[in-house]
Amino acid sequence: MIHEILPVGPLQCNCSIIGDEATREAMVIDPGDDVNDVLALVRKHNLQVKQIVITHAHIDHVGGAMKLRAATGAPILLNQNDYALLKMLDMQAASIGVPAPGKVEIEHSLAAGETVAAGSHTANVLHTPGHTEGSICLYFPAEKKLIAGDTLFAGSIGRTDLPGGSMPRIMRSLHETVLALPDETVVVPGHGPLTTIGEERGSNPFLVKG
Repeated sequence: MIHEILPVGPLQCNCSIIGDEATREAMVIDPGDDVNDVLALVRKHNLQVKQIVITHAHIDHVGGAMKLRAATGAPILLNQNDYALLKMLDMQAASIGVPAPGKVEIEHSLAAGETVAAGSHTANVLHTPGHTEGSICLYFPAEKKLIAGDTLFAGSIGRTDLPGGSMPRIMRSLHETVLALPDETVVVPGHGPLTTIGEERGSNPFLVKG
């Protein structure tokens, strides 16, 4: 598996470029900004982007999606429960002082139980509401790797004080879905350093049962 992680935009969202060494097919997850840098990595590995996957519709994760679609022709995929947040992108942009990206067009809604693939590398879509209503994580079982969006961080969890957020729902998503994964699963959060499920199960103050 080719996996490049590029922190993009003013909030340093972790954008993942995942590619298959054999077929050169790829997916890009959460291209929030700095699309020219994302495309440079795509070209570096001679990849063909087949889909653009958004873990949730906050501007720091979706802001560059339409530019990437224009450059690659790849469809944009997002859970439909976040479509309402897409309509608030202008407000979101103003709140963090970045240009509004305009309308983002979604080709397909990703639901729990579906899969997305880059060549032979297949991920299960996990619906993990709480940070937003449509938040998803992508779990690659063969590689034991989780692209967690803003649901889980190293030592923390996603904030729940923004529109669509819910502390009870994110805790349910974490305990019933995310922590059900193997301890050795490598977690790529939406921001900040990588971690593992075992590390977070053992030491994350939000998840350790007192």
